[in-house]
Amino acid sequence: MANINNNHQTHDHQKSINWQALAYFNYYRILLAGLFLLLVYIGQLPQPLGILDENLFSIVSHTYFFLGIFFSYFIGKQYPRYNLQIAGQVLVDIIVLSLLMYSSNGLSSGFGMLIIIAVAGGSILREGKIAILFAAIATIAVLSHELYIQFFRYTDTFNYTHAGILGATFFITAIIGNVLAARVRQTEELAKQQAIEINELAKLNEHIVQRMQSGIIVLDSSMNILLINQSAKNLLGEQGQNTSKISHFLNHHIATHINDWLNNNGKQNVIIKMQDDEIELQASFIKLKLHTNYQVLIFLEDIARFRQHAQQLKLASLGRLTASIAHEVRNPLGAINHAGQLLQESETLSSEDKRLTEIINDHSLRVNNIIENVLSVSRREQTTPEKFEVVPWLKNFIIEFKARFNLSEQSILLNVNTSDILVKMDPSQLYQVIWNLCENAMRYSEGVPLIKLVCDISSETNRPYIDIIDYGSGISDAIKEQLFEPFFTTEVKGSGLGLYLARELCEANQASLSLHSTSMEGTTFRLSFMHLDKQTDLI
Repeated sequence: MANINNNHQTHDHQKSINWQALAYFNYYRILLAGLFLLLVYIGQLPQPLGILDENLFSIVSHTYFFLGIFFSYFIGKQYPRYNLQIAGQVLVDIIVLSLLMYSSNGLSSGFGMLIIIAVAGGSILREGKIAILFAAIATIAVLSHELYIQFFRYTDTFNYTHAGILGATFFITAIIGNVLAARVRQTEELAKQQAIEINELAKLNEHIVQRMQSGIIVLDSSMNILLINQSAKNLLGEQGQNTSKISHFLNHHIATHINDWLNNNGKQNVIIKMQDDEIELQASFIKLKLHTNYQVLIFLEDIARFRQHAQQLKLASLGRLTASIAHEVRNPLGAINHAGQLLQESETLSSEDKRLTEIINDHSLRVNNIIENVLSVSRREQTTPEKFEVVPWLKNFIIEFKARFNLSEQSILLNVNTSDILVKMDPSQLYQVIWNLCENAMRYSEGVPLIKLVCDISSETNRPYIDIIDYGSGISDAIKEQLFEPFFTTEVKGSGLGLYLARELCEANQASLSLHSTSMEGTTFRLSFMHLDKQTDLI
């Protein structure tokens, strides 16, 4: 279909060029006839114009001028068809110029050169054998002129040699004009074909750029946007034709880095954290020099993707490590736990010794839980993200969570501002993340409600998110820095892997988990999902 449209457009373009060339040829005809008319009206015809028959010269000049106006009308209407108009107009030129030549004392008047121009114009405008026909008609007209002078005017001014040479010139002109016109048309066709190929290649490049996962922005030397692909818009949370967020990003996050980099005072790669959101972007700059101006090419990458690859490498290394840990530690740990249980069953133990055996068993179970958590990270299978509406999923989760801990209806609140929110994540891993965060929130909350879940779409980046909010006393600054570190915990019986595993699971699904806010009135953890285009991702 695209090729048909291109061919149709090419045909229309060629047709327009042909009619325009015919119009220019007619302008020459009107200008030539107008010049003859001007000489007639001022009464100063230079010799030999009209010397033989001044009245005939005047009548033919008037006729020629009005025929030119008449031809302009039909050229504008593009009717009758192009080839027929060329044949008729060139034939009129030959006849009119032959009559003007006759009225101006024959071949010596120089009108033969004007007939050559008419034949050449017809040969160039209309390729094919008709060019030879134009030359033949012109030759017959010239020879007929000489015959008429000899047999009916009884003068000695006839010159068959001159007429023959002029006739040969007509044929040579017609052939050369036809050949040159054919070559010009071949060149035009080749240029048009190359233009079509370049246009198709440009469309292909544009399609590739728009479909790239990396965000691309091209700026000129004045920091105006020349090109931006859809991935960049998605990363910056822009929708439609509005560019306010993109402009804000360039002016407040990128401009300073680019200026420093251009002045050799900054880095080529910078990491930018979006305000009011938990998304980090890596921006890479490349300078494109075009003549005296320059352009800056910016690549935007979501750090979550890099973290996902890094997380896969960590899992592979951790898998090999935990295989040896499970073999070397778990068996002795089982023996210690079993020995502690046997000691606890002894009737001769004092209460103090029984307390010591309880400590042995409790800490054996804690170490075993740590090993289980580490193994769950290393053995976790490849994520299988699914696209689903998260609000119904959250409602089912809350029902199950309340039933598990025997909570009241008012203990967990769900606040949904947009009902049909689409997310992409492994449902089982999302369940593990939300469950872990809700358990932590329930542990530290005071009063009713214990937990509040907020589900909405970020106005900053247009990404879906879930906020898990507790009503505790907040998190201190010293703890915030180590919150997601493995094995860090403030609980005596905690393993310190809960939040670490939750973040790892999020990054494996190109999502992000962060501490969004904390105060004496409570703490909010935000789970931000990858951007989805609803129009395409629901298909």
